[in-house]
Amino acid sequence: MLNLLWEMVPCLIVGALIGRWRSQWIAPVAFPLVRFGVPVSLMGLLLHGGLNGSLFGMALIAVAAIALMLIILRWLSPGIAALRQPDLQLGSCIGNTAYFGIPASLALLPAEALPVSIGYDLGATLLIWGLGPLWLTRDSPAETTRERWRSLLRHLSDSPATRGLLGALIVKASPWHEPIREALWVPSRAVIILALVVVGMRLGDIAARKMKGPAVDLSAPLICKLVLFPALMLIISLAFPLPGYARQALVLQAAAPTAISVLLIAESEQLNAARTAQLILISTLTALLSVPIWSLLLSPLSGTHGT
Repeated sequence: MLNLLWEMVPCLIVGALIGRWRSQWIAPVAFPLVRFGVPVSLMGLLLHGGLNGSLFGMALIAVAAIALMLIILRWLSPGIAALRQPDLQLGSCIGNTAYFGIPASLALLPAEALPVSIGYDLGATLLIWGLGPLWLTRDSPAETTRERWRSLLRHLSDSPATRGLLGALIVKASPWHEPIREALWVPSRAVIILALVVVGMRLGDIAARKMKGPAVDLSAPLICKLVLFPALMLIISLAFPLPGYARQALVLQAAAPTAISVLLIAESEQLNAARTAQLILISTLTALLSVPIWSLLLSPLSGTHGT
């Protein structure tokens, strides 16, 4: 757990200081990182972890769990005001898996857990960039069904996860995949570190702006994201014959704080992003404590194996 804090906290603090005083640097750093760095990093992680049926199985489990959680949130929303907002519903189950969950997996779990974490991140990333915009605008009558499908295909094609997956498949099919895999490992880790700095920059900018907006009680989304959703993932994982480390990896990914991608999508759809930004800030700071606690609670699973 000390490794987790040692890897994350300095990057977040440095980024937060930069974002607080030099917020104009965020876009020039974040755009090439998302456009080029994240696909390259995902390629390296996918090639290192292994492209196989198990990885895609983990992606399907992630998608199924998030979809189930969204259905539960829709069911709960009439009685809980904070869960009626589509952005907070997404923020209650879409986590910062790439830049928080995977570093947590690397710091807290054995190397065998990395492909599981990558598979989860792949499924969640494709889901949020593909269906996230449609979820946020589902009550808008402006788009026809055909336009929504076009929007879905456009977002999927633009997704960093899609480009990273396609790149990894191309490299895997080439005769040079082994040296490329080795060459990409260090840049992949470097991108994760830089991404943590960018997350810190975003958080610093959010804190500095003290976004205005109607008072929203974020306790329900926070509990859903950091407690209920990981618990749901644990229940789902117990239904499958998985090794203990795989269950640990799935739950830790589910316990990651709200993803910044939810904020980016809300901003791109011209929605009020103040409450989403506050949820990201609070959940990230809280997750620095809650994720290690989940790791301790899950430690008895480390010796279990699927049947």
